[in-house]
Amino acid sequence: MENVVGYSEATEHGRISAVPLSHLSIEVGHFLMGELVNGTDDIRSQFRSIVALLDGFVRAAELEFGRRPRVSTCFLIDDYFRSDTDPRLILPKVLDVAKECGLTIDYLAREAGCAEVPAVMREGAVFMPEIPLAQIVRDRIVAEPRAWENGSVPPTTASGWLCNGVRSTGAEPGQAMHPERPPTPPEQMGRRFHSIFLDVEMSTTPASDMNGRTDTLRKWSCPFLAAVWQLMRLGVLRVDGRPVVEPMLWDPKKLWPDRWADLPAVVKLNKGAKPFAAYRSLSILPQRYLEIEHAVRVILDHVHLDQDVVQQVVRRGSGENVEVPRRVAERLAHYLLAGT
Repeated sequence: MENVVGYSEATEHGRISAVPLSHLSIEVGHFLMGELVNGTDDIRSQFRSIVALLDGFVRAAELEFGRRPRVSTCFLIDDYFRSDTDPRLILPKVLDVAKECGLTIDYLAREAGCAEVPAVMREGAVFMPEIPLAQIVRDRIVAEPRAWENGSVPPTTASGWLCNGVRSTGAEPGQAMHPERPPTPPEQMGRRFHSIFLDVEMSTTPASDMNGRTDTLRKWSCPFLAAVWQLMRLGVLRVDGRPVVEPMLWDPKKLWPDRWADLPAVVKLNKGAKPFAAYRSLSILPQRYLEIEHAVRVILDHVHLDQDVVQQVVRRGSGENVEVPRRVAERLAHYLLAGT
């Protein structure tokens, strides 16, 4: 199932490409762009910690998936919020430190590519046009209604925000013969005894200036782009039946460009790497990303994926004796590095 190139028939959408799948995709750390600019000590420290963990995770994959599981590694560059840096200075530093630490990075991805996948050119012609990926995922968000009102209330996606339940309400003024209504606290959907309520900002709302002109540039939030990143790694996104991203093999003799925008969304660094997408994802991240990953799970629980694609992946997993949950958030795992 690693190199599947076939198709499945979908009655509404035509043919759906089947992407190659590993058993496990491991994200090997993450840094803010400022950390990548400022020396190598923090990079080296994090990579050394990850190398010490990888053998254990691969052995765990062997227990779950059998001998010689397909495992690939990936690293996401924070270029969406800091596109003003130079890849020629950043990437050699990161990859040299990884090599020094014995860490193999199979795939390098750009966070900006989770917002918009750049057009793919082949032989001077557009092979695949630019894909507004974040907006496509945003359009698939389905908010939860109040359990007792059958969807008759406004959705929880108001103003670019998404929550995992019902927001709090303020006190309502009373009327004649009726007392004031007290405020109600927020409430988590599906709670067990008590609520853990989370409200996530998915994007900034376009604002108007003093002259009434509207800024139409939407800025996606880090949690939302991280949710798109997970969906890319799990191979469940399609546009017109085609994969949204195909990793491009990078020639090690080729110089890096001076702009992040000139790089593909996903670069394949290791020619012999197992597939980028996988049945399961594992992210090894600094502890400070706990809140973001909680938000990611809330977002993923509200994304209505193409069920033909979901069924395709579930069926392929079954053919390899791999149980693939239909709920995509259940395919994620995290290991948080202490003290960071």
